[in-house]
Amino acid sequence: MNKQLRWTRKAAFAIVTSVMLATAPLSAFAASPASATTAVSVYTGDAAKAISLQFGSESKAKNKLVTASELNTIFNKAAKAAGGTQSFKLKNSDSVTRKDAATLIAGTLKLPAKPESYKDVPDKEAYASAVGAVSAFQIMTGSTEDRFNPSGKLTYEQAYALAYRIYDYIKPFELVEATISSIQKAVDQEKLTYEGLVQQYLDRIAKYDDQNASINALITINPKALEIAKELDKERKVKGKRSSLHGIPIIVKDNFDTSDMPTTAGCLCLKDSIPKEDADQVALLKKQGAIILAKANLHEFAFGITTESSLGGQTLNPYALDHYPGGSSGGTGASIAANFALAGLGTDTGGSIRIPSSFNSLVGIRPTVGLSSRDGIIPLALTQDVGGPMARTVTDAAILLDATAGYDKDDVATAYAVGHIPSSYTNYLDVNGLKGARIGVAVELLPETAAEKPVTDIVKAAIKDIEKLGGTAVPIEIPNIKTLLGYPSLSGYEFKFQLNDYLAELGDRAPYHTLTEIIDSGQVLKSQLESMKARNARTELETQEYKDIILYRTKQNRDAMLKLMADNNLDAIVYPSTSQTAAKIGEGQNAGVNNRLSAFTGFPAISVPAGFTLEGLPVGIEFMARSFDEPTLIKLAYAYEQGTHNRKAPALLP
Repeated sequence: MNKQLRWTRKAAFAIVTSVMLATAPLSAFAASPASATTAVSVYTGDAAKAISLQFGSESKAKNKLVTASELNTIFNKAAKAAGGTQSFKLKNSDSVTRKDAATLIAGTLKLPAKPESYKDVPDKEAYASAVGAVSAFQIMTGSTEDRFNPSGKLTYEQAYALAYRIYDYIKPFELVEATISSIQKAVDQEKLTYEGLVQQYLDRIAKYDDQNASINALITINPKALEIAKELDKERKVKGKRSSLHGIPIIVKDNFDTSDMPTTAGCLCLKDSIPKEDADQVALLKKQGAIILAKANLHEFAFGITTESSLGGQTLNPYALDHYPGGSSGGTGASIAANFALAGLGTDTGGSIRIPSSFNSLVGIRPTVGLSSRDGIIPLALTQDVGGPMARTVTDAAILLDATAGYDKDDVATAYAVGHIPSSYTNYLDVNGLKGARIGVAVELLPETAAEKPVTDIVKAAIKDIEKLGGTAVPIEIPNIKTLLGYPSLSGYEFKFQLNDYLAELGDRAPYHTLTEIIDSGQVLKSQLESMKARNARTELETQEYKDIILYRTKQNRDAMLKLMADNNLDAIVYPSTSQTAAKIGEGQNAGVNNRLSAFTGFPAISVPAGFTLEGLPVGIEFMARSFDEPTLIKLAYAYEQGTHNRKAPALLP
């Protein structure tokens, strides 16, 4: 089957999408949620970070001029805390000029001379190269974009900020919990190369995915990752970065097509299947300079939520090795939580991004259906399928969403996103984003049963944090919720036909051509063989039952949510991402039906870490908004994340 015929099939499912889309804290250094009424320090940003590390004191007036002696003391505290042996020695004086501070920093840290472009720094001046160096290494910037103000006098606030940046420069690069921005800064400061970064991740994968804990999160590692990283290092030196994703290692779920590695859906039947082209989202990431480091395990063909496959085996939860990681994107979830890469891509038909994000203390975004292309993703049910980011921070998830959202001629559903995509989702990273927001609390989704109470208690505490951070929590009841969430997922109807289309598009590269052939091969996960046979028994989609589900389920869920949000003037609705925590491997896993709200309406949702149970199992809280209102979700989630800092790295994988 050629791509045009597959596009025609997708167009049919876009009719459903058109129905779904027709309508379209405080800083880390201010008060904690528990003491939000305490007065906020006058110091903010890097200066406040320095005070938190005891390089200085809040008792000093921030606009008071710092003496040379005091500056030496502040800087030397920073160097010692970072593990450095440098000693800052500036001649005694009652004040310090900015040019003298730049010369002191560049000389003591032995920064290589760099050119500068400030209008008020003549190139002939002896301090010019020092100004260029401290600017290039992001330690000291101009007073404005084009002026350095060399004769300006340093205040305590500026001295503290410089001390934190000196500390940040001297301390060794830390791979665990690194972010996209921290990596790019380390490369800017010549502390790291992309090739070195990839090697560190490969070493960590070898240590924790293949040995020791053996969380078994990955199926394939890109054999050319180091080679690609080396070329990106060279490119950066000559041309600069393509984007903030330049040289950044990403892990993608193994149902995204990759033209340089097999795409297997976790099935032995596809272990040698290498598509001709990358999935659209993968191609966009590569265009931005990202490195596809590995392909992650998943629940085979994305059928379940425990992440077991005939090819990849059982993935373990890095927070509790005898527990499930969630699914079906559990390999992506476990690998990003375990710090095997910066971020990843998952897919979500019912809850397959948000469940593993919740179980692995991650941020996971299920975008509006149509925001990002599904072309090149092995389908489960195109009516509900999306691909989206999974990351350790809201910021990194937003960066990935920027890179992967947009129109694709091979997925007609993306036509509905035209005009709804902002210049950058990172523009909505507002630490005060919850102030004045009205958040609907779905009270029916906060049960008190013994199995669900641990999650409910944590989410109720999270709602209190939302209020402390300036949001208004509005208790709501979703009309006819049992009916709305009682409809079945369409994966039981669409899978056979859409998988056959995918296999046909592979052409002579396809090891099998139909679901029937795959079942007959016996190379499948035995525990889901009967489910595959049941789906294969469907002879057509043109049944009244199927049409009724598409028409009534979508309309009823969408209309109910839109009316509820309008009646209560809500910006978003919150509820637990999952009703229960990760179960022990071998026991039944129940995640609840909350995740269906987003899947059945086509509305976007984001899961954010809400905390941990007494057993140390992660819990997520989910925000859902209207179609294409990802900016609001990112704003709310970022404010909540920055006001609580609930994510913690797995202690089992130091």
